[in-house]
Amino acid sequence: MKSTFTAALLAFSALTTGAVASDSITEFRIGILGGENAQDRMNSYSCLQEYAANELGVPTKLFAPADYNGVIQGLLGGTLDMAWLGASSYAAVYLQDPEAVEPVLVKINLDGSYGYHSIGFARKDAGVEKLEDLKGKVFGFGDPNSTSGYLIPSIEIPQATGSTMESGDYFGEVKFTGGHEQTIVAVFNGDIDGGVTWADAQGAWEDGYNSGALRKAVDAGLVDMNELVQIWKSNVIPEGPVVLRKSLPADVKAKMTALVDGLHAKDQDCAYGVAAGETLGFDAITHDAYISVIEARKAKIGG
Repeated sequence: MKSTFTAALLAFSALTTGAVASDSITEFRIGILGGENAQDRMNSYSCLQEYAANELGVPTKLFAPADYNGVIQGLLGGTLDMAWLGASSYAAVYLQDPEAVEPVLVKINLDGSYGYHSIGFARKDAGVEKLEDLKGKVFGFGDPNSTSGYLIPSIEIPQATGSTMESGDYFGEVKFTGGHEQTIVAVFNGDIDGGVTWADAQGAWEDGYNSGALRKAVDAGLVDMNELVQIWKSNVIPEGPVVLRKSLPADVKAKMTALVDGLHAKDQDCAYGVAAGETLGFDAITHDAYISVIEARKAKIGG
């Protein structure tokens, strides 16, 4: 699946293969958004790190900050060159500096779409079958800069319940767990009664769907999906973009866009780790796909 835009980038990359990227950059730095523990994130991206170093001819470094804001600030400060962001994290960067990064690629689901969902879930043995069963109980968000782990559910759940997300209003307590993996493990262990995370909502529940945080948790052996139950699903959310720092040299941007776009065809195991599960790989995307999320973030939590 190649768009005209991507094909053009591939052609441009072919024309510039004789150029030495290290003439204009001395290293390339990839930020990895939170969602699972840092070592697992680094392991999932190590193959991309090697491919990028070979393609660009300069050392490539991975950074896995403890929270989403670490990647956001790295992109804003110019200390990171590339990251796969959630839509809300992209909105956060754009609202603070529209010239910091540009979206170039988006993950494509097995059905050809590029949407995903915020998934509300609980332990099956807790007697919780729907959102209403969590009234008065402990509910967990992941990260305040997460689209599916905060922004969208914090808008749509109050619309469904007719109340706010403040502790003691509808839910007995609302807390941030620190990330998607933390939310999943906290619910599975019974530390909180319910929470939200992200998934493509395609494929089998017992597999953690085809891609997303639940699939990664299953792959890591952290949870048995048969002990969890889905209690809520958001409207479709546009999958977040792979972004590149705008001020990078054009040949570097072209090469990295082509590399990630072709990763699924080149190395499916590597693409599985980078894309958090089974996908068709990546395809071109532009800023226009995220205008609605930018406006939602601006209205809800500002930049």
